[in-house]
Amino acid sequence: MKTATTQRVAVIDLGSNTARLVVMEATPGYAYRLVDEIREVVRLRQGMTQDGLSDDAIDRAFSTLRMFTRFCTSTRTDVILATATSAVRDAANGRAFIDKVQQDLDLTLRILDGEEEAFYGVIGALNEVPLDGGAVLDIGGGSAQLSRIQSGRSEVGSSLTLGSLALTERFVSKDPVSAKQVKSLEQEISRQLHTIPWIDTVRDSDLVGLGGTIRNLAKIETMRQKSPLNTLHGFLLTRDSLDASIDSFIELPLAKRQRIDGLSPDRADIILAGALVVRGVFETLGVDQLTISTGGLREGLFLEHFWEHLDYPVIDDVRRFSVLNLARIYGYQKDHANHVRHLAGRLFDQLLPLHDQGAQDRELLDAAALLHDLGTIIAYDGHHKHSQTLIHYNGLAGFSRREICLIALLTRFHRKGSPDIEGYESVLNKRDGKTLTYLAAILRMAEFLERGRNACVNDVITKWDDD
Repeated sequence: MKTATTQRVAVIDLGSNTARLVVMEATPGYAYRLVDEIREVVRLRQGMTQDGLSDDAIDRAFSTLRMFTRFCTSTRTDVILATATSAVRDAANGRAFIDKVQQDLDLTLRILDGEEEAFYGVIGALNEVPLDGGAVLDIGGGSAQLSRIQSGRSEVGSSLTLGSLALTERFVSKDPVSAKQVKSLEQEISRQLHTIPWIDTVRDSDLVGLGGTIRNLAKIETMRQKSPLNTLHGFLLTRDSLDASIDSFIELPLAKRQRIDGLSPDRADIILAGALVVRGVFETLGVDQLTISTGGLREGLFLEHFWEHLDYPVIDDVRRFSVLNLARIYGYQKDHANHVRHLAGRLFDQLLPLHDQGAQDRELLDAAALLHDLGTIIAYDGHHKHSQTLIHYNGLAGFSRREICLIALLTRFHRKGSPDIEGYESVLNKRDGKTLTYLAAILRMAEFLERGRNACVNDVITKWDDD
């Protein structure tokens, strides 16, 4: 993907529980990809008093930031966007810590206030999950942000001291947690949520969730379901699955909780508090599910830089850009892919009386046509399978998990084989299998007509007998 304007952009997020460094390779406004990520548990809020951050927490955070800055220097990073959130902004010695980092590491840490933290989380989410109206929930270690979305933009956000680590340190002292402590947690969560003046305006609305706690809850459920996708993007976390997880968190001691499939061991001691926050939001809003966004604060900070030419850093057509972005970062053959897309579209439209698929299915066909040869970046042999794998691991922003599975399978069957949904039964049904068969036949025909990769077949006209 490298061009003359390609940059390496690093985002450092110093949170209350973890510090993360993500590095993006980006051509602003054109394409980007994640090329590196480092996560360190710093527990910055641990042991915090009215005097501020503890010496041990400061040492852990400073050591991690020093490692991050050295990594950025050694890998020739062009831009560093570094932020600190609730632990530093709440600490009496937070400013002194920021000054020390600036002086000793030559790193400028920007302290985000609660509204800014909510804003960047929303930007990261809306570039992954299109949401015209509703709410976005982000649970961190020290705080939780709930934002109201209207007309595809963040209208207002509230920051609450409902972080997983903060609540655990305040209310949990027994292992396993006692019923009394669970009740105290639930009461505090409800109390804080009802301080939001606009909370009733987002009742019964769509809810998007992000942050490490929510992703971990989703990961646990995908392991239960044996999901075929490697990305959590677009996963629906339901009240039933959440309740099942909460029951196990309450019942199991920490040592056994750490062995739950999908749960990060270093998050096992604080996951219950975060899960109770999610359930409290469900109950307060009167909803029974949320959609997972893999984009959050770090991605929001990066995307403000990436979309710097836009008035508001959310792309209008998330689905279209996500397909093009994936195609670009894996070096797709643009002319060939576009011509296959053109021929497939013509076949789809003319054969509509025979297959009766809808406009959304045509969009899936378009996406698969652009992405069908992605796997050649790995090897030509078996490239249809490699294309499927790349889509599995990368996901496609804006598309549902069902749609991602169908696009991946279409690329898998664009060459040969009998299309089937084996291994995808947790996401797809028999009707989807029929859709896959129709669309794969069209895509395969379009690919064969453009086999020479020279657009010698300009158009296609179909005829059939009614018999």
